[in-house]
Amino acid sequence: MAAETPAQYIAHHIQNLTFGKHPDGSWGIAHSAKEAQEMGFWAINLDSMGWSIALGVLFLWLFRRVAVSVSVENPGRWQNFVEWLVEFVDNSVKDTFHGKNLLIAPLALTLFVWIFLMNLMDLVPVDILPLLFESAGVPYMKVVPTTDVNITFGLSISVFFMVLFYNLKVKGFGGYAGDLLTKPFGPKLFFVNLPLQMVEIFSKPLSHSLRLFGNMFAGELIFVLIAGLLPFYLQWAMSVPWAIFHILIITLQAYIFMMLTIVYLNEAYESH
Repeated sequence: MAAETPAQYIAHHIQNLTFGKHPDGSWGIAHSAKEAQEMGFWAINLDSMGWSIALGVLFLWLFRRVAVSVSVENPGRWQNFVEWLVEFVDNSVKDTFHGKNLLIAPLALTLFVWIFLMNLMDLVPVDILPLLFESAGVPYMKVVPTTDVNITFGLSISVFFMVLFYNLKVKGFGGYAGDLLTKPFGPKLFFVNLPLQMVEIFSKPLSHSLRLFGNMFAGELIFVLIAGLLPFYLQWAMSVPWAIFHILIITLQAYIFMMLTIVYLNEAYESH
C-alpha cells in the first residue's frame, strides 16, 4: 500500500476513486482527496457506482435462478431461503402498509437484499481488493457502497420522490395541501403547521440516508483502524469478533431502511 504512516493508511482507505473535471479543464481520476474536492458536484465515485451496480446485478441473477428453476416437489436450499426471505418481507409489508399497491413488496425486497449485499462488502478484509486494484494501477478502491453518502442519499431521495408521488396520487393536490396546512394543530394555525410539515418532509430523506451511511462508515472505519494501527497478530484477534458483531449491524441497517420506506409510503396512503 502506498501509505507509510497510519494516518496515510487510513486516509487512503476512506478515499473514493473519483472521476471528474480537473481545474485545468481536463477529465480524469483524482489522485488525492484535494483533487477530488476540486472536481465539485458533478464528479462521480466510480468505485461506489461500480460495486453497487455489480451487486444489484448479482441480486437479480441469484433470484432469477430460483424463478426459472422453481420446483414444488424438490426445492433446493437456495429456493427455500429465497421463499423464506420473500415471505418475511411480504409479512413485513402486510403488517405495516395498509394500502393496496403491488409495487411496495417488490420494492421492499429489492431494497433489503440490495442494501444487505452492499453492506456485506464490509466483511471483506480491508486490504485485499484495494491491493488488487492498486497493482492494476487504480489508486483508490472503496468496496462498500453504503459508506458513500452519495449512494445512501440516492436511495433515500428515490424513496422521497415516491412518497411525494403517492401523496399527490392518493390524496390529490387539494387533499395533500390540506394535510400540510391543517396538521397537527388544525386549520387556524396553518402558519405554524406548514413550516413544521416542511421540516418533517425534508428531514426524512436526510435521516433516512445518513442513518445508513453513518452506521456503515463507522463500521468500516473500525476495520481500517484495526488494520492500520495494530500489529498483524492482533488484527485478527480484534477484527474477527468485530466482524461477527458487524453481521448484525449490516442486516439491521438493511432492515431499518426497508421498514422506514414502507412506513413513509404507508403515510402517503393515509387520509383522514
